[in-house]
Amino acid sequence: MKIDRSENPDYLNDYLTHLTVVKGLAPSTVSGYYQDIRQFLRFLYFYRQDRGDITPELLPSAQMTALTIEDMRGVTLRDIHQFYSFIAQDCGNKDKIRTRKASSLRSFFHYLTTQAHLLDYDPTTNLELRAPKHALPKYLNLDESLNLLKALTEQTDSRSQVRDYCILTLFLNCGIRLGELIGLNLSSLDLNECRMRVLGKGSKERIVYLNPACMTALREYLHERVTIETDEKALFLSSRLRRISRRRVQQVVENALKAAGLDGRGLSTHKLRHTAATLMYQHGHVDVLTLKTILGHESIATTEIYTHLSDTTIQEAMDHNPLADVKRKKLPK
Repeated sequence: MKIDRSENPDYLNDYLTHLTVVKGLAPSTVSGYYQDIRQFLRFLYFYRQDRGDITPELLPSAQMTALTIEDMRGVTLRDIHQFYSFIAQDCGNKDKIRTRKASSLRSFFHYLTTQAHLLDYDPTTNLELRAPKHALPKYLNLDESLNLLKALTEQTDSRSQVRDYCILTLFLNCGIRLGELIGLNLSSLDLNECRMRVLGKGSKERIVYLNPACMTALREYLHERVTIETDEKALFLSSRLRRISRRRVQQVVENALKAAGLDGRGLSTHKLRHTAATLMYQHGHVDVLTLKTILGHESIATTEIYTHLSDTTIQEAMDHNPLADVKRKKLPK
């Protein structure tokens, strides 16, 4: 999403610059913060007018530049609670989305208070929201992953089959994010050392090592890639010889899932990241700390969501209990 700064008050634009320049956040991350804060400011614009007819459709007509820093100084915890009531009841936002927006507002008001020194009090200090329920991540098991790759190779009429197979292979083996994949350049690869440089969240670079499946898929794709006359530095190209888009990669995954009969389950590119992490943990016996490094997580707590156990694993654990075969001895009659 391209941010139109002309509709923003100066303090919001300064905050966006702070996120980009000082904190070094990726454009997509900054855009996410912006959308959350913009929604709050648009709501606040009408709420300050005591409008009782605030709807999601009304918000885009708000004049955010009319909200001065004095308006920000007047924001109370009650105002924020009213906003959360609005996004829950009128916008249908679930716990997880509301929690994310709480994080965005905390960051924004923290900046205004402690960085820009424009506020004397942070109204989000005592903001408490119900923690979202943590569901186990969706993923493909080993057989489903193999079927997904097989289904793609059987699409003989696909002109981009080699490219698409390479994309799926990297997702399923390396656990990289969608943004990391489309950000890969030819210069990111070091095939002699079997590794590639990945630019992750917060513009943090990490090294991802390539196993034989990845190396084979990359070499086959690069064999076709070098025959294309283009100055584009991106690794994966669209049909227009430009860097492949997020949406096109999503379509590649969606089409492959459909061909494998795995569609309709809410699976996505990010679920392939879940799959890679789960397969490494369950079948590759990769420990959590190593998995944390591979995935580029800052906190071990984030990695632990991938260490869920399958029903089969739990059943096997129960069967291996040393008392599993002990039965009641019947007394002689």
